[in-house]
Amino acid sequence: MPLQVYSTLTRKKEPFHKRPGQPVSMYVCGPTVYKPSHVGHMVGPVVFDTVKRYLTHLGYEVTWVVNITDVDDKLIARAREQGTTVPALAAKMTDDYLGCLKALNVTGIDQFPKATDHVGGMVAMIGGLIDKGYAYPAGGDVYFDVAKDADYGKLCNRDPEQLEAGSRIEVSDRKRNPGDFALWKGAKPGEPAEVQFDSPWGKGRPGWHIECSAMATKLLGDTLDIHGGGLDLQFPHHENELAQSESATGKEFARVWMHNGLLKMKSGKMAGSIGNVLNVADALKHVGGDVLRFFILQTHYRSPIDLGDWEPGAGIPTGIESARAAFDTFTRFAERVGRVTGTAFADLPALSGPTGTATLAVGNADVVRRFGEHMDDDFNTGGAVGVLFDLVKRLNRLADEKKLDDPSAAAAPARAEFREGAVLVRDLAGIVGLTLTAPAAALGGGDELVSGLMGLLIDLRANLRAEAKGAAKDNPLKKALFDQTDLIRARLGALGVTLEDRPTGTTWRVG
Repeated sequence: MPLQVYSTLTRKKEPFHKRPGQPVSMYVCGPTVYKPSHVGHMVGPVVFDTVKRYLTHLGYEVTWVVNITDVDDKLIARAREQGTTVPALAAKMTDDYLGCLKALNVTGIDQFPKATDHVGGMVAMIGGLIDKGYAYPAGGDVYFDVAKDADYGKLCNRDPEQLEAGSRIEVSDRKRNPGDFALWKGAKPGEPAEVQFDSPWGKGRPGWHIECSAMATKLLGDTLDIHGGGLDLQFPHHENELAQSESATGKEFARVWMHNGLLKMKSGKMAGSIGNVLNVADALKHVGGDVLRFFILQTHYRSPIDLGDWEPGAGIPTGIESARAAFDTFTRFAERVGRVTGTAFADLPALSGPTGTATLAVGNADVVRRFGEHMDDDFNTGGAVGVLFDLVKRLNRLADEKKLDDPSAAAAPARAEFREGAVLVRDLAGIVGLTLTAPAAALGGGDELVSGLMGLLIDLRANLRAEAKGAAKDNPLKKALFDQTDLIRARLGALGVTLEDRPTGTTWRVG
């Protein structure tokens, strides 16, 4: 089955309109950088980073742009609250956003254009819309006239009056129609000079929607292959962006519109406007970035992502906790690969032939087929992750049956079978951006003192066990020695440290 992609505009899945080897342009709306990034801000980047990874895997040449809105009413208000400047606040929050992307292995974004660097292009686009009769100046502002756009509302499949009735629309007596939206906002008294730009209509700043239209068409052309963003942006942002872009160019703005679902929890949606947020930096104190990415990818991108129970300041939501427990299957497998093969999971050499060819064992070739079927079905990462779970379960069963953890007991064919499967796990996980590794601190690294103390405790416990095993059956010290080894395990367990005894020795991990 060829790649099928659902478009919000057509409301159906259709074969992707380009062939492998061809260039693909993708634009995804980025953040307004006035507060630290919360977990909800990472859903879109993770989803579309995975989309790019899979398209690249199929042979497409993808260019992906994510904008940074660094001038906005929210930025002005927040900077005033903090006694700083808008540029300084925007720079600080942009750094936070980029750091969060790195932590979640979002690596595919090619350009991060900032709105303030493209004001000239926005002014030019607004002028063109005025010349064509789609926009009008009004007292220093400029508005888009929705009545002049015959198919306004087509992305949401609603007429303008329905859209007005169901949404918060800025009220102004300067508008011709209630649904008209600002392309340019005249400067207001008391606003800082750094947010005032020159234009034919006086000093001011661009409206939110025109920013994306100008940057997207400047960097990717008049017609995008994919335009993405959160479901909450469908109206008014994307509807208005589509209307002004097609009115300005006379061309189709985007061939495919993709909208990802939003985070949900029992107490409502996660939103900075109500203070009900879990910042990424705080979540990363409890779980690794791979876990957060896995949490997002467990669910099909168009569906809501369930955080479960959570209250601000109360650790991590139950949904993320469940994801961490499930993800532990992968991290333990990756550790096992290192023990069985003598090579770190991430450093396994590539297979001798291309993935999915006859070089793979029959069972592994079937895994590749099933993985591809899920991803070809509108990027169904939940199904693809399920295939990875099945593969890891089979390989663990093989390792148990053939005693692969014991270097002296396993036959070479079984080791070769395990190694091929392990490489396949790594490569398929990489397609969706998962490294399947835990943070170094969770595996006994990251702190020299802690690692040294844990090594001391493990050696002490090993000596106690050796003495207990060597003691005569009727020696009263035998039980006391074993009791001490159990005490060490139990006390460490209470601290969140797990000891794992294996033929090659004892290892420890947090969690």
